[in-house]
Amino acid sequence: MTTMSEQERSERFEAQRQRIREQYLRPADERSASSARGLHHTALVSSDVEQTVRFYQDLLEFPLTELIENRDYPGSSHFFFDIGNDNLLAFFDFPGLDQGPYQEVLGGLHHLAISVEPSRWERLRDKLTAAGVEFAEHSGVSLYFRDPDGARIELIADPLGEMYGSKVL
Repeated sequence: MTTMSEQERSERFEAQRQRIREQYLRPADERSASSARGLHHTALVSSDVEQTVRFYQDLLEFPLTELIENRDYPGSSHFFFDIGNDNLLAFFDFPGLDQGPYQEVLGGLHHLAISVEPSRWERLRDKLTAAGVEFAEHSGVSLYFRDPDGARIELIADPLGEMYGSKVL
């Protein structure tokens, strides 16, 4: 059996992307309007409410806006952070349940990208460094790091609707 070279694999995957682009990607002026109004909130799981609040509010400067009991699991908290533009980042904790460590799984979270102004991006990069949070910087506009529970977060200095200087919306 012959194995595919990395070049052949790359070409095969690019051909698949091209086929999907041609079949489904419409020019901006031909796209119908979205049925959604926006992202109300994204909910992640927290192993420690206070640790999560310190990380997101104190380090990343996302204000805590609400902390209530999770209606689905008695004793559990549901709490929210303002990430701008009327969008919220939410968390649940599940005290007494062993959730195990963070894992990337099919249908799960790969990363959450949050747009911040370039001057704030630089300040947050300095705060992450001072706090000893390891991160990878890409393209001069993206910082990738993990939150206290292992979720991958990206702070991106590009405006909403843009990715590395190109319009994606």
